[in-house]
Amino acid sequence: MPRIEYNDFYNDGFGFVCKHCEREFKEKESVDHQHARFMREGEAENKQPELSNRALAKWLDKAQTTLICPNCGITEKVD
Repeated sequence: MPRIEYNDFYNDGFGFVCKHCEREFKEKESVDHQHARFMREGEAENKQPELSNRALAKWLDKAQTTLICPNCGITEKVD
């Protein structure tokens, strides 16, 4: 499946991701964590589980024409 790319978001098959937040989270994670996530977390032990990709965007409207990042609030109209 080809990668769908817009100015602020991209989709490589799983969902649309905010490019800005993904870059920020990856930089922070590389500094904060020395081990992979599966080595740091137990099986469903955390009451507030952390998503694998916190930069995952949502649809702003029912017609699915506008994406919004829940972290930074950036929006983009898509075709």
